[in-house]
Amino acid sequence: MPMHPLSPLDGRYAKKVAILGEYFSEEALMKARVELEILYFLALSDEAKVKELKRVSNADRTKLMTILEKFGAKDLTMISQFEQKTNHDVKAVEYYLRKKFQSMPSLRKSLSFIHFGLTSEDVNNLAYGILIMRALKEVLKPELKSILAELGGMGRRWKNTELLSLTHGQPATPTTVGKEFLVFHERFNRHIASLYDFRMCGKLGGAVGNFSAHRAAYPEVNWEAFGRKFVRSLGLMPLRYTTQINPHDDLAELSHHFCRINTILLDCSRDLWLYISRGIFTQKKIGSEVGSSTMPHKVNPIDFENAEGNLGISSALFLHFAEKLPISRLQRDLSDSTVQRNIGVAFGHHLLALQSLQKGFRKLQINLKRIRDELDAHPEVRTEAIQTVMRKNGIQDAYEQMKKLTRGEDITRKKLREFVEGVSLPKEEKERLLNLL
Repeated sequence: MPMHPLSPLDGRYAKKVAILGEYFSEEALMKARVELEILYFLALSDEAKVKELKRVSNADRTKLMTILEKFGAKDLTMISQFEQKTNHDVKAVEYYLRKKFQSMPSLRKSLSFIHFGLTSEDVNNLAYGILIMRALKEVLKPELKSILAELGGMGRRWKNTELLSLTHGQPATPTTVGKEFLVFHERFNRHIASLYDFRMCGKLGGAVGNFSAHRAAYPEVNWEAFGRKFVRSLGLMPLRYTTQINPHDDLAELSHHFCRINTILLDCSRDLWLYISRGIFTQKKIGSEVGSSTMPHKVNPIDFENAEGNLGISSALFLHFAEKLPISRLQRDLSDSTVQRNIGVAFGHHLLALQSLQKGFRKLQINLKRIRDELDAHPEVRTEAIQTVMRKNGIQDAYEQMKKLTRGEDITRKKLREFVEGVSLPKEEKERLLNLL
């Protein structure tokens, strides 16, 4: 951990989000750039019409892949030293690879084909693309599926547990605890499904997206087909027409996906906070924990509060990505570069929120007595059912009768039973309503 971390993700929460460092740290980005440069070099060597570059042997391919497997702090330092001279991070990667290739006699004559015809953004957008897709697959989607499973489990567990609804903060027709969780489960599931269909895009086309340098050297090569094949080999969706850069509509789409997911989870967090406040749920006590520095009795819903705060920060960043990244002056400007370096920060706060939610879910204990007491205290919420059955049986002013009896009044079960017994209804209908009371 840094001695004086500026961000809580690198300080207080470092251990909780450490796994994201494999995808969004500076080392991860540099390694991905090295990977892209090597894979591109190999793809060029496989293109028969690029005659000056011989096809790389299997032995040398293995050596090149070993560079990736052993990539670590020493390599990062070497790249950093080159960057201090070049003031250009992608060019530093190129020089780093040139030095690595020089240790392989059969590749020394091929140094000029490292980063051949490319612009920095060809490497950068593809590097970010593969890192984001890997993080989604290996970290974020599994965490989201865990949340989905928790919501579904609670929905099934309490599907028949009746609960007083509140609409506009006022007592309303009863629902069930389980159904309220299944509402969030269904909303969440729909957006996770759309996330599974998502793919990052990839741009390969040189300085202004036209393969101009490539064509100048090898006009006989179908570079558009070459580019599409290479981008697909990375698991990304090829972009056909671009400027110097990937226009980042993919990142905007992904950001909007996560904004919607965050919004659903924030809504869930606030509802659970309110259910705990009402006493519908209590929380498992952990003996060593303190709820308040001065009030010994407190067991606060801190997990849902932490989730809410981190979801808000995450969404704020994702919204900025969605609004800023697709806009670039003419062929390009560099303002996207510094913004993209914060992608991991948005995912870090999102991951913290998921962890807090899961911790909060595990502490929930349903308070059946409180639920029964609430329902007993508000028999008037059965009036919707009563007036609807009355309407069914042809009583024209059913709503008005119930309104006159109950609106703003202190109603008891006894009064409602007396009302139902006095209404002209079929015997079986009347008995069914009385059973509700």
